[in-house]
Amino acid sequence: MTISKFLPPVTAVPLPEKERHVKSASLPFSNDARHSLLQRRSFIFETSIASSFVALFSATASTEGTAPSQNVFLSGIANTKSWFLFYGDGFAIRVPPDFQDTMEPEDFNSGLSLYGDKAKPKTYAARFASPDGSEFLSVVIRPSNQLKITFLEARDIADLGSLRDAANIFVPGGSTLYSARTIKIKEDDGYRNYYYYEFGRNEERVALVAAVNSGKAVVVGATAPQKKWEEDGVKLRSAAISLTLL
Repeated sequence: MTISKFLPPVTAVPLPEKERHVKSASLPFSNDARHSLLQRRSFIFETSIASSFVALFSATASTEGTAPSQNVFLSGIANTKSWFLFYGDGFAIRVPPDFQDTMEPEDFNSGLSLYGDKAKPKTYAARFASPDGSEFLSVVIRPSNQLKITFLEARDIADLGSLRDAANIFVPGGSTLYSARTIKIKEDDGYRNYYYYEFGRNEERVALVAAVNSGKAVVVGATAPQKKWEEDGVKLRSAAISLTLL
């Protein structure tokens, strides 16, 4: 995406910290056999969605082969309390220092319509870039029934399936999956599940966090070239897991 203008920062209000609990998952993932036509169609649908998410978060094409997964989630998490806190439509996220807002004014009007006209879908709910434009922090919001065929409104990401099953939605085939975790955040009425995936595609690496509330899926992707991940991976991973639904 071409960056033509940066928007000025918005004054942030401190967000109460919430208790986070992390559960590990057995890796790597494998696709379950589909025994019915509906299940096969669902699998194809979810694979297409996974590819579309990566197309939004990075510009790389698909790669072949999946390397053995590694436990990297807890290898480095930064304290983000001093970072700028961005409030979006139903979510909040911490933005790494020096990252700048790349959203254009017309981007904020996307998704709105007058006189009953069909609105243009909003590509990003938020998007920030490093000064050199090689690293991105992006937020995408989609109706949960676009991610998985269902007649019920999803209220938690677990409604889309287990951590393993939801990988078909968020992690495209051919990726190198390094880590996958369920993060539980304590709220007033219980716990909310967040799914975390870290994977590589071609020359890029992605830290992705997804959560669902009231039928809407909020997905955060922090991306950087593989060669820069050793230096900036902790920062990007920490930005991704700072996602909080409001």
